[in-house]
Amino acid sequence: MNIDVIALQEPAIVYTGHSIAARDWISVYPTPHQSSPKKTRLLLLINAQISTDSWNQLNFLSSNITVVQFSSAWGKLTIFNIYNKGDSNSTINLLTRYYSDNCQSLEQSQGGSVHQIWLGDFNRHHPYWDDPGDLRLFTDTALAAAETLIEAIAKAGLELALPSSIPTHCHNVTKLWSRLDHIFISENSIGTVTACDALTEHRGVNTDHVPILIELSLGLVTSKVKPIPNFRDMDWEEFRKSLATHLGPVQPKDQILNQRQLDERCSSITEAIQSMIREQVPVTEITPKSKRWWTKELIQLRSQSNKLGRQSYRHRNQLDHAIHA
Repeated sequence: MNIDVIALQEPAIVYTGHSIAARDWISVYPTPHQSSPKKTRLLLLINAQISTDSWNQLNFLSSNITVVQFSSAWGKLTIFNIYNKGDSNSTINLLTRYYSDNCQSLEQSQGGSVHQIWLGDFNRHHPYWDDPGDLRLFTDTALAAAETLIEAIAKAGLELALPSSIPTHCHNVTKLWSRLDHIFISENSIGTVTACDALTEHRGVNTDHVPILIELSLGLVTSKVKPIPNFRDMDWEEFRKSLATHLGPVQPKDQILNQRQLDERCSSITEAIQSMIREQVPVTEITPKSKRWWTKELIQLRSQSNKLGRQSYRHRNQLDHAIHA
């Protein structure tokens, strides 16, 4: 799948209204985030290399749900990032109502196929996805709450993308594993899933949930980055010498008498300079990780600083050594 999306649910969110996402990602918050940032329970990160023309956020008036729709030649994909409280079905009921009101627009496309994914932390236990032998999870209350979710995904025509009995959550106290996180995908989209698994080995420090990776055989248009001249990495002395050679033949032999001659001379000089730039100036590609303020001088200063740091460390037991200055 060429769509790079990271979906985070509570407690991965900082409630100040700002995320710590790097410039490689575009942060997508729930629709009410601007007016009620402290209620935000989730965040969606979209790879910044994906063209912004290929996706848009859909309006959903809940701090527990973010909806983004991707479009391409193959059709469209709508992703619902969901956080459902353990003591309430209000979020699930909102999803059911939203789907009933918007099912025609969600299931129609001007061309290609239509795909839909519900993913997130649903806080529900049921033998349908948990380990059927773990009977401690299946209380009457838990099963009744899960039925509401099962009815909602059935109405939306969704199926489990992550196979059942794969745990995604480790209880902080009992250290027992269960399944709270899910990826539900539309029935007609199952064939596009090339991989879906819980990455237990990538469980974060002091976290009780594990990330889930899903890959689809769908692609999106990425932003094309044109290489640009890197003037900061240029040998200017050599450039001046070569430029003088190129400018020699275009210098006017006679006095310029009219506008036409002036325009011709200006064009010749401009072309000579551009030709030199193409020949001698190295090119670079601006990426989301590029540091536009970085220069050769900073490379040299960093090298000097590292060298002095190593020397100072070697003499760390000699507090009066001159290197520490």
